[in-house]
Amino acid sequence: MSFSTLNLSSPILQALRENNYIQPTAIQKKVIPLVLDNHDIMAKAQTGTGKSASFVLPLLELWSQNIGEGKGKIKILVLTPTRELTLQVAEYFSTFGKYLSRKPKVVSVIGGESIGEQLYAIQKGCDILVATSGRFLDVLSKKQMNLSSLEFLVLDEADKMLNLGFSEELDLILEAIPTMRQNLMFSATYPQKMLDIASKITQNPREVRIEEEAHIVEKIVQRVIEVNPENRGVVLRLLMKKEKWKSVLVFMANKRATDNIAQKFRKRGYFAESFHGDLTQEERNTTLKAFKAKKIQILFATDLVSRGLDIDDISCVINYDLPRSPAEYIHRIGRTGRAGKTGLAVTFIGHEEQAHFRLIEKRNAMKLMREQIAGFELKGEAMMREKGNAPVKGKKKSKKDKLREKALMDAQ
Repeated sequence: MSFSTLNLSSPILQALRENNYIQPTAIQKKVIPLVLDNHDIMAKAQTGTGKSASFVLPLLELWSQNIGEGKGKIKILVLTPTRELTLQVAEYFSTFGKYLSRKPKVVSVIGGESIGEQLYAIQKGCDILVATSGRFLDVLSKKQMNLSSLEFLVLDEADKMLNLGFSEELDLILEAIPTMRQNLMFSATYPQKMLDIASKITQNPREVRIEEEAHIVEKIVQRVIEVNPENRGVVLRLLMKKEKWKSVLVFMANKRATDNIAQKFRKRGYFAESFHGDLTQEERNTTLKAFKAKKIQILFATDLVSRGLDIDDISCVINYDLPRSPAEYIHRIGRTGRAGKTGLAVTFIGHEEQAHFRLIEKRNAMKLMREQIAGFELKGEAMMREKGNAPVKGKKKSKKDKLREKALMDAQ
């Protein structure tokens, strides 16, 4: 099957050919016709399956059929969990709408940039608004944005948005947009809270399930290296020297560790950078652009880049620290082995991570061989944890208390 069989117009097909989109992915084959037939969608698909194009292409097609006169009015609203995914989706709309009789005016609304400039861009004329949900509500609170012409609502990586408190914001968003609209939801998982959100948003949705986890795992060679935490940096350098990887993405547990190890690698002559939520938006944009252009050899990052981002030809993904959830492991390693290519994922584990990694294997129906690097074998044994006293009811710190403490520490 080619894109020409999916009832897309010649200007969109021209843009697809120009960007080397030849054959639609599984989710694109299923979703594009349903969107063109005006159905609500509730799709389950992992990152890396081509889901962004599965809604961008048909929405451009529908929008181009009913553009209207005068300056642009917001017809399409896409909400995403991260700034980077917002910018990427906005770029897709611009890229694939390039040859339409009127190019869509696409505005991205994210934190870290001037809200005044973003609002001005909307007021000048906006056809398609792509936003993080938090910044969208900030703009909405200004009461200077007209959403009465909205026809399409898209939630991309919806489960990730749920983790960021999206369910508390949803009612405010739904109150601000027309009730008569087409709704598209894309999520890697559908826990009960996500199903509750779907029932609020969608009307008789068509369910689309693309089970890509096994397919992703099949394309990726996975290595598990047992090594003590203090030797992980040395082992990583040995592997890079031996394997001659040109583009490496390393997942770390926290922002401070990300910065520290990137600095150590730069001192040893590597083109290394860190990537996390404390960087300014300009720094984040510049770093990702340089990594995509292969100007950065090794990028140390938090899970901020585990979802949605389209970065080609990553030689290897390194789990320097394990992800918290088994599902996030699949999202991480899915950064390599894209576009039909094989990939490589390497995971470091010590004594303390053994139990958690066994859980990751169990949840993802895998069983991986362990290996050790000569000269840096895993030594010692797991520390015995003493059982503390049972928690006293009512004494646990609240979320607000923890946030206040963090703010105080950051201010000092």
